[in-house]
Amino acid sequence: MKAIVLEAFGGPDVLRLADVPDPHCGPDDVLVAVHAVSVNRTLDLAVRSGSYVRRPPLPHVLGVDPAGVVVAVGGRVTGRKVGDRVFVNLFVPSDDPKAIYMREVGRVQLLGVDRWGGYAEKVAVPATNTHPIPEGIDFAQAIALARHGPTALNLLENRAGVRAGDTVLVMGATGGIGSLAVQIAKLNGATVIAAAGAAERVEAARALGADFVVDYRKNDLRTEVERITDGRGVDIVCDNVGDPDLWPKAFWSLALGGRLVTAGAHAGGEVGLDLKRLYMRRLQIIGDGSEAPGGVARIFDLAVAGSLRGLVQQILPLEDAARAHELVAARTGVGKIVLTPQGATES
Repeated sequence: MKAIVLEAFGGPDVLRLADVPDPHCGPDDVLVAVHAVSVNRTLDLAVRSGSYVRRPPLPHVLGVDPAGVVVAVGGRVTGRKVGDRVFVNLFVPSDDPKAIYMREVGRVQLLGVDRWGGYAEKVAVPATNTHPIPEGIDFAQAIALARHGPTALNLLENRAGVRAGDTVLVMGATGGIGSLAVQIAKLNGATVIAAAGAAERVEAARALGADFVVDYRKNDLRTEVERITDGRGVDIVCDNVGDPDLWPKAFWSLALGGRLVTAGAHAGGEVGLDLKRLYMRRLQIIGDGSEAPGGVARIFDLAVAGSLRGLVQQILPLEDAARAHELVAARTGVGKIVLTPQGATES
């Protein structure tokens, strides 16, 4: 099969299309013909550059969230059949004592980080790591929804406890988590202030249902939130940007007893913290990158009902993986960059 193979850490130019053996489909596995896989800033770009906290052994194949069609099933698999359309979850159960420990599921390896992922025409994974994609949702939409939706659900509903009447500030409101957080907050009856760093992004957030928008590259975030909330502040901040200049302003936007939730640090993650304000105003900072139990199925149900949609910016063939990485690094446009591995050809 064709795959994008990483043979050395570095810039986008290290990504090479190559012929590799088809993956082995074990007795508990399914073999998936990959029709779509997204390009993620951390689990693709950072891994490729060698700057991520976990470095895979080389050669390696990236791709944490493939979706496609089951083309073979292992002998012990009963819940999947050839022809099923599925999304693949990146948290693969593992007996390796060095694997990541997650409270909800135990030790896991990350697909596309610890083991070969979906930048390939096929990927073999445990059948339990696959989720049926309902009719009416295409593969690109499936990964835009299912990659970050369950995390957004967990952050807002389980960790922040969002409820009707709350005011929620979403930073990076057209990013993978942010765009879904805007919609989930609205579904829970909250008033949403969507903040982003470009005119096209704030307008995209408005189209997702945000009640107010702030372009934090043109206007002072804290001043705008104070104006919108008549000085009260917001009950919840969802910030997965981690910008050293913007994060303190988002933190200062919290009302008495407010909660800031995060599962990302795309701008670096080293930020200042006013401890006096933290304890005097009884604020909470909650970090959690895990997913809501049953989150993928619920996200798909909401999408089928027309209540949720994923943002997709551009779909490129697998052989354009280097270009896709450049587009994500440029931080322009709105929505996910998606690769389509089927029918990959040498350029």
